[in-house]
Amino acid sequence: MSDPLDLGGRVAVVTGASRGIGAAIARVLASHGANLIISGFQNSDRLTSFAAELAAEHGVSVEVHTGHIAEPSTSSALAKIAFSKYRRLDIWVNNAGILKDGLIGMVPDADINETLGVNLAGVLHGTQAAARLMQRAQSGSIVNLTSIIGRVGNTGQLVYGASKAGVIGATLSAAKELAPQSIRVNAVAPGFIDTDMVRQLPADKYDERLQSIGMGRIGTPQEIADAVLFLASDLSRYVTGQVIGVDGGMVI
Repeated sequence: MSDPLDLGGRVAVVTGASRGIGAAIARVLASHGANLIISGFQNSDRLTSFAAELAAEHGVSVEVHTGHIAEPSTSSALAKIAFSKYRRLDIWVNNAGILKDGLIGMVPDADINETLGVNLAGVLHGTQAAARLMQRAQSGSIVNLTSIIGRVGNTGQLVYGASKAGVIGATLSAAKELAPQSIRVNAVAPGFIDTDMVRQLPADKYDERLQSIGMGRIGTPQEIADAVLFLASDLSRYVTGQVIGVDGGMVI
């Protein structure tokens, strides 16, 4: 009996893959045999080094592209790499995102534009690019990273919450439209996860967030990556239009 988690021969795009959750997702997909195309906006040397590490460790092919995910040309370039090198695309993970807090009435226009551009427009561009290529084979899995904030909101996160709620709406709409072509679209909604961004929080804020988690501990990027692996694999072959919370019972 074949292993439903075996991704051997499949091709996956992961955006925002240079660190944190994106790097964990790239690593877990590679560890299950997927060939990768990973992207990032900065740290091109770091991304290239990471790609070489994954290729050597797991015996897969890893291509790299650097570009701003808010620009549609970046998603188009990622899809072109998949087509020119592999003639296929099986998995697309819209992970790239930014967080800029700000109280209502004090959020600069530049922060609004950048947050919506990266967190929401990036997902829309990625979904369109992925769907065009996946439609050739009438199959594929698109996984979008949203947030618990996109589901329940939070003080000081008007724009971030709006962008992540938009990702949920996009996921549900795309799932309905693409289901007849056997292209699945789902989302993962992380809670409080141990990343570089979280480590910059003041101690009192960190403790406050920690106390709001039912399981009493912070989550890891690996735990988010495992959820993405499920949605990318054949284990979820009949799952689409779902938002899976990975938050340890966090209450906001």
